[in-house]
Parts: sequence; structure tokens; C-alpha cells
Amino acid sequence: MALKIGIVGLGGIGNIHAGVYHNNPKTEVVAVCDIIKERADAAAEKFGAKAFYSVKEMLESGIKLDACSMATAGEENGGDHFVPTMELLEAGIPVLGEKPISNDVEEGKKMVALAREKKIPYAVNLNHRFTPAAIRAKNWIDEGRLGKLHMINMRMWINNPVESSPWFHMRALHPHSFDVIRYFAGDVVKVAAFMMKGEGRKVWSNAQVLLHFENGMVGNLVGSYDAGASYGLEICDVVGSKGRFLLEDACEHLTYFPRGGIDTETYSYLGGMRSFSETFESRINDWIDQLDSGAKYDEINGSGEDALKAQNIIEAAIESFKTGKVIEL
Repeated sequence: MALKIGIVGLGGIGNIHAGVYHNNPKTEVVAVCDIIKERADAAAEKFGAKAFYSVKEMLESGIKLDACSMATAGEENGGDHFVPTMELLEAGIPVLGEKPISNDVEEGKKMVALAREKKIPYAVNLNHRFTPAAIRAKNWIDEGRLGKLHMINMRMWINNPVESSPWFHMRALHPHSFDVIRYFAGDVVKVAAFMMKGEGRKVWSNAQVLLHFENGMVGNLVGSYDAGASYGLEICDVVGSKGRFLLEDACEHLTYFPRGGIDTETYSYLGGMRSFSETFESRINDWIDQLDSGAKYDEINGSGEDALKAQNIIEAAIESFKTGKVIEL
């Protein structure tokens, strides 16, 4: 029997979530919820679901829900996640939230704590780690193909003119960056950051973040909201004692470079994935598969805890820039 799914927040991202569930034979979209009535009604008609205009109304209706996607936005793209997520978790419903987990770390901690207390699966759409290229690169690390890991260097940038808050660039974009970095390199213990405002900008739209890891690795992130698409989206370079890999544009190209050799190994469009827009399907389908198999709350890939750890790095970078100090996590 198909899992019964609800979608909360029916902007562009919420509709993408709904489309993936709609096309997966393991799931059925039965409820859509948005405080903007027209959005909920349009999605209900499109996906054959019942429309609701608040989470409270949806829960009190008695409709059966096996899981929900939380695709609200708000300040710094995460300000509206907290209240509806807590309502769903309190009701015992597994949640796949959008990133960032929240623009407020204390709210993120409360969501993660509640899910842990109630032993409910709670995940966040950290979709970059779910691409076939990222998974193969992680397998290389786990198999020891890179040897002892030394460094990780990452670049994530897009052209985003939004000026909604001083820290919008850091809190809205880089949950992805720091999750990918943690996926490959593990937990961060020290952070130092430098930032600047782009020409004509009011927000800190460019950043260089230095990282020291629990396993001894060193690394950095270069991030920007002032770089156009022609420069590419993302590069992740991981260096070890036996070799390195270069992952380009989230999912498009992956190359292995042996240390001391010239025989490189390159893959393009692994699994048929050709662009970032396709990563929602791989991430949401992984979530569906885990729910369908009965995965426990502490077995969830790209969990709320993972998202919270990425957000902690972001807040440490902001604090480092404000104070001029190296911040310990």
C-alpha cells in the first residue's frame, strides 16, 4: 500500500516535492497545505489531493499521513520551518524539511531534539550528497582509494541579487556546502571566516571560510552570491595520500587523480543525472525508500542532525567574521 504523503508549503520547491512523490509508485500525495489558499487549491487539483490552509486544520481533519514534506520558506529561506515542523513532529509524523533546517540554530536544536525524543524520522533536503557522483566519490573514500585524507576545498556560488538580510548568503546557500563538506570530511572543530560585500551590495555576499576537522584534515569554502551561472555552480576537491577527486557542478563530472600517476578516471552524468534540478528526485526517493523499508529515526540519511551540524558551522563562520576570532565547535 502506498505511503500517504502531505506537502506543507506549495511554492516552487513544494510543487517539486509533490511531483516526485506523485511519480513514485510507493507514495500518494493525499494532502497539500499552504496559508495562501490559491496555492493549496491549485496543488490539490494538480495532484489529486485535499487542500488545507494550516497544519492544525490538516491534523485535526483526521486524514492519514505517513510523512510530510516541509517546504515553507520565510526569512533567510528557513524562518517559517519551525512552527509547522514542530506541529507535525508532535503529531508523530515523519518530516522531510527543506534547507536550511532553520535560520535560527536554537529552533533547529528544538526540532532535532523533539524528533529524537519521539523517535520519529526527520530529514532535510540536503540533496547534493544524494547524487550518483557524490555517492561514488564517498565510496572511493570509504574504500581507502584516496588514502589518508588531507584536504577538502569547495566552491559554491550562484548569482542571487536578494538583499533580505546581512547573512542571507551564508544561511540560505551554504547548508548545502557544509553538508557536502561534512559528508566527505567529517565533523568540523574550528572555523575562521572572512567576508565582503559585492559591488553595490548591502549584504555579505562573498565569503572565504577556513575549516579544521576532527580527523585532522584542513579545508576551505569559497562562497558567493555574486557569481553568474557561466562560472559553474559547485566544485569539490578532496585530496588524500594516495589520490584526489574533483566533483564538478554537484553531479555532472567526477574525476579521480592518482597521486604520482597520470592515468585519470573521469565520469560524466553518472546515473543519467545531467543537472542540479534532477537532484530533488534522487534525494526524495531515498527518503521514500527509507520510510518504506522501516528505517529508524537514527538511521535517516541527510538527517535533521546533519542539517543542524551544517547550520552550526554557518553560525560559527558568522561569529568568526564578527569577532575576528577562530571559533571552536
